[in-house]
Amino acid sequence: MGVLALMEVFRPSHGTVRFGDFELDQDAGELRRGGVKVRLQEQPLQMLQILLEQPGKVVAREELQKRIWSSDTFVDFDHGINNAIKRLREALADIAETPRYIETLPRRGYRFIADTDVPVQATVGRIQFLAVLPLENLSRDPEQEYFTDGLTEALITSLAKISALRVISRTTAMHYKGVHRPLPEIARELGVDGIVEGTVMRSGERVRISAQLVRGFTDTHVWAESYDRDLRDILELQAEVARAIAREIQAKLTPQEGQQLAGTQVVNTEAYEAYLKARYYWNKLTPEGVRKAIEYFQQAIAKDASYAAAYTGLADCSSRLGWWGFVPPDRGFGAAKAAAQRAVELDPELAEAHGSLAWAITNYDWDCIKAEQEFRRALELNPNYASVTHFYAACLGAMGRWQESIAEIKRVLHLDPLSLIVNMTAAVILVHARRFEESMQFSRKGLELDPNFPSLRWALGIAYEGLGLYEQAVAEVEKAIQLSDGQAVYISALGHIYANAGRKDDALKIISQLQELSKERYIMPDWMAYIYSCLNANDEAFRYLEAAYAEHSAWLVYLKQFFWLDNLRSDPRFGSLLRRMNFPDHVERATRGSGSVVSS
Repeated sequence: MGVLALMEVFRPSHGTVRFGDFELDQDAGELRRGGVKVRLQEQPLQMLQILLEQPGKVVAREELQKRIWSSDTFVDFDHGINNAIKRLREALADIAETPRYIETLPRRGYRFIADTDVPVQATVGRIQFLAVLPLENLSRDPEQEYFTDGLTEALITSLAKISALRVISRTTAMHYKGVHRPLPEIARELGVDGIVEGTVMRSGERVRISAQLVRGFTDTHVWAESYDRDLRDILELQAEVARAIAREIQAKLTPQEGQQLAGTQVVNTEAYEAYLKARYYWNKLTPEGVRKAIEYFQQAIAKDASYAAAYTGLADCSSRLGWWGFVPPDRGFGAAKAAAQRAVELDPELAEAHGSLAWAITNYDWDCIKAEQEFRRALELNPNYASVTHFYAACLGAMGRWQESIAEIKRVLHLDPLSLIVNMTAAVILVHARRFEESMQFSRKGLELDPNFPSLRWALGIAYEGLGLYEQAVAEVEKAIQLSDGQAVYISALGHIYANAGRKDDALKIISQLQELSKERYIMPDWMAYIYSCLNANDEAFRYLEAAYAEHSAWLVYLKQFFWLDNLRSDPRFGSLLRRMNFPDHVERATRGSGSVVSS
């Protein structure tokens, strides 16, 4: 599956299609009958959407297979298609022999035969879904790319605060950097009805931005304007552009949104430059990039101690290093929590600050209830905040609220379909929901974008492990180890795969390797616990879990979900640990199957 096919999977449709007593809300991904939501699993819902794209026309089984499952998915496609059609017919109260909605054409495919009331495409209506393409650096100076990219991200962030709009996230938008293709083609790929493009020219302390808004499907120009400002007024410039776009598309702003886009703050130019450089390195998604970003965020704070966004960036860097075990918890999520709290104090209306605080609370305090409050506040302030939405999905997964978790991750994939991190998070959430085959679809889709992204190899490997396909699991995790230059989290994964595969000696060698590595770098105690648990060495597993508890290890919040710890659940020590962590009542863990859950 190529990049265009991947984008097709996540392309949001517009409006509601009505047929018979039913309506399919394509934006919400919901089937309703008489206004009441009809329960329908993901694959039957996808099948209905595909059939409704071409009512009256035959859709081949091969096309359904290609669009719903990736080509290297290990499932019985015939059974999968037959089962999805059966579930869809049950939801529609349709009968195969005398169909009202879906007709079977033996050995060919299926056809939607009912009359449909299809909404007019958003070619003439109000623009509701925007993509901001990377602004072009007119200076042609590569040293200024960080500045141009930073302004693109800032404009996306400003527009994303408008709840009446949906806005494609930065990660996906940046895939179009340097790409010169017809705008209607890009609009179709992303499913947007409006595109913002423009240029940036910087000369010393002066900045000139030219921007235009184009109706995506028709390539019709809606608005264009140029702005020339002093660098100190860059925030006002960003807000002015966002306000102009909102005005042109008649997007109604709430009083809070109007205040957020007031943009009267004057910036310290040196602090702002350091901040943009920090964001540039942060977005490289490498440990080295994160460490470089920390330096620049610290420089920004040194120049302006009231710079809330820089504290937020510092928090995110500490969180990323903490999550992957590069630093101990106090220097990871502990430091992140302190920086995020400072950001909230400085700017209580900054969505990013609340999102960063929520993620730190999730992983350092293990307080998912309090974290959820912060996540919700962040999303109130920025409804299109993709990165916080995928963290929120992970928090919901830690509480075993799988339906909500998966709904959130699907929502963010509509806004950021080409994000490696979001696809990886989706894959990992589904692993812990014991939906291994579905998880593999997201890993593979991410690997289509970058086959050398280690965490996607790891996510695919642990999905194979969950299915008992240990040879494939080992192969993927070994690739992750190689691509990451021996990152300990992936080495530990190889250990519990070996243990589950019955390769005890190999698992013990991994334990010895991690113990040796711990003399020179930090190793999460939980990682050792997973291997010992899979070896049925419960005493050793609990020894390391207690060490993780004492350290406030980030991964401990997912204690109830990791299948590597299933051997320990009946041990009274496991319940004792959970009680001390103050998990909310009714947290559930998944069992093998279609995301079913059991109390634990």
